[in-house]
Amino acid sequence: MKTVLISGAGLAGPALAYWLRHLGFAPTVAERASAPRSGGQAVDIRGAALDVVRRMGLLERARGLRTRMRGMSVLDGDGNEIERSTEKTYSSGRLDSEDIEVLREDLVGLLYERTRDGVEYLFGDGVQGLEQGEQGVRVDFESGRSRTYDLVVGADGLHSTVRRLVFGPEEEFAHHLGMHVAIWRADNFLGLDDWQLWLRDGTVGYGIYPVRDNSELRITFGWAAGPRDPGDDHRDIEGRKQVVADRMAAVRWEAPRMLKAMWGASDFYSDAMAQIRMERWSHDRVALLGDAGYCASPLSGQGTSLALVGAYVLADALGRADGDHRAAFAAYERRMRPFVELNQALATENPGGPASEASVERAKNAIALDG
Repeated sequence: MKTVLISGAGLAGPALAYWLRHLGFAPTVAERASAPRSGGQAVDIRGAALDVVRRMGLLERARGLRTRMRGMSVLDGDGNEIERSTEKTYSSGRLDSEDIEVLREDLVGLLYERTRDGVEYLFGDGVQGLEQGEQGVRVDFESGRSRTYDLVVGADGLHSTVRRLVFGPEEEFAHHLGMHVAIWRADNFLGLDDWQLWLRDGTVGYGIYPVRDNSELRITFGWAAGPRDPGDDHRDIEGRKQVVADRMAAVRWEAPRMLKAMWGASDFYSDAMAQIRMERWSHDRVALLGDAGYCASPLSGQGTSLALVGAYVLADALGRADGDHRAAFAAYERRMRPFVELNQALATENPGGPASEASVERAKNAIALDG
């Protein structure tokens, strides 16, 4: 039985673990956080990814967790409504679509629940070193332990440690998109009832929507800036909060109450909007999955679908390869790369706004799972 170390317990990692275990592999998932991560924005499961979730037996449960928006309003800088729609929202697209929008933390929880009894999870530990050999990959963990695995998969996000250790510095692969984003939760101080608000004022803007039966808000604040924006270290939470406060200082309407909630938020997240573009996603016994290998950025709306589909395609390739991991990784890349490129293009098609419905429809279905 081949052993596989998967770095990252977000969406891609547990999804891959599920399929690998189903195919007779022995997966282990290592995650720096002490438990599945909470917080984050609403994410979309679209097109081919819906079929992946269905094959996992989770489609109906995912539908039960979906957000229930009735529509959205677009506001000017003073909070006056200038546009509204009861047909679509910026976060999820058309409301009559079969696609599913769920909170990221709910989907993370669903995948963890489905895999925790048959997959080894190493929470509170991360990959620190990798050494590839003829018989496997020696993995040194931050805890001090070392193990050898047949294969290693980096599913550890935009700032992947596995990618850095095997392929080189992040700067060689990250392409900044000229935006930064911050996300945090707050009480529903606006009294929103399944209704989204979007405001743009110059080079800054935000989206606000209610969740948890309208008891909470998710606030997403974005601003235009280069990759060397002050406070650019995504790990410096207090520094990033100060950057948001500085950028939001000139924003009118409900900015003061949003900032008050931000300073008290324990789930605050902020990072630059960037894509990862690489000529190859594997080297010998190590491969990359999801954002680690081909982050499309939240601006694409397709990061979750790429993670879920990528996990299925990678596992399927390994299952078909009769032990030849090099052939499996090559097949994985051949099948996924056209799909990735179409979905990455969604983030740059309409700077400052969503991609067209036609482009999203084409990109989300641009792969056959049984191909």
